Amino acid sequence: MLQQPQVFIVDDEPTARDTIEGLLYRENYDLIFAADVFDALDQLNHISPDVILMDVMMPGVDGFEACQRIKNDERWHHIPIILITALNSKEDIARGLDAGADEFLSKPVNGLELRARVRSMLRIKEQYDELTRLLHLREDMAGMVVHDMRVPLNVILGFSELLLIENNLVDQQRQDIEKIHSQAQRLQAFVNDLLILAKAEQDKFILNCTQVDVNRLMEEVEQDHGLLAQSKKINLVVKLPPYPTLMMLDKNLMRRVLDNLLSNALKFSPSNHTVTVRVGQCGSDTAKAQVRIEISDEGPGIPAGYRDRIFNKFEVVTLKDHHVSQVGLGLAFCQMVVDAHGGQIWVEDNKPTGSLFVVEI
Repeated sequence: MLQQPQVFIVDDEPTARDTIEGLLYRENYDLIFAADVFDALDQLNHISPDVILMDVMMPGVDGFEACQRIKNDERWHHIPIILITALNSKEDIARGLDAGADEFLSKPVNGLELRARVRSMLRIKEQYDELTRLLHLREDMAGMVVHDMRVPLNVILGFSELLLIENNLVDQQRQDIEKIHSQAQRLQAFVNDLLILAKAEQDKFILNCTQVDVNRLMEEVEQDHGLLAQSKKINLVVKLPPYPTLMMLDKNLMRRVLDNLLSNALKFSPSNHTVTVRVGQCGSDTAKAQVRIEISDEGPGIPAGYRDRIFNKFEVVTLKDHHVSQVGLGLAFCQMVVDAHGGQIWVEDNKPTGSLFVVEI
């Protein structure tokens, strides 16, 4: 059996609640009532209505404030709210829209209009629920595929490592196997990023923080990327403070953030140009952050209009279609890790040309 749509009616006047019930009783809805805002908020902890009908003029907390509280709560923000009011000025309507109201009804309530607006909001809620269900299904399927990819990847990495141990390989064979091994490692890092992103979105993202010397960490990153820089004839410059830079960090996750940012900088820098890495203290205007890491390149740069979007995993395809460089899930991963550490990450111009990625933690 299909579940009845649940309509939540919030009004302090019993007569008003009875009137709405009478106008909707033939619609086959499950009607739930609350006599004030506090009762409504308490009931929302236990019910999941499909639409809320709320009177504006109530004692204590009015409908405007109640609407704003509901829309600001991630558990309930998707529920359509119809405000019922005797107020009809443009200022009142604007206030209701600012509070997050989806529809309005004027008093006295007209039955035909009431039923039409409730049906309209129910259609919107149904579309939202279906979209949410499909998104969850897609994420679950993607998670299963990504998780299952780890087994064949580990096999490829393991056998390629065994082949590299062989002494009877000619130079071309060794180079080919090294390429296979290198690309499998890249794919493994990408799979791991996807799994971490999925855990973070499910609130399973747990940091394993220890005291880390950021200078030493950056030296390790420089060592790993030095050969790539040489092969591309890029001058890799790393500027570190003369003293240890100790911080409580998840070393593995932060290492991958730096790997992603430096890999992007090298990837999009032309030959015979410079990529610069700087580690230092934050300025006095930064209240909480202690360390500032800058990675700059001399590539094509990122247009100002796209800089707020490159860290969003849902923008990857769109931005690549617009030929925006340095986008990918790696940047979404960086954003999530830096956020988890209570820091900030952003990109700005590297004058005269290129991009400057900044991490402050």
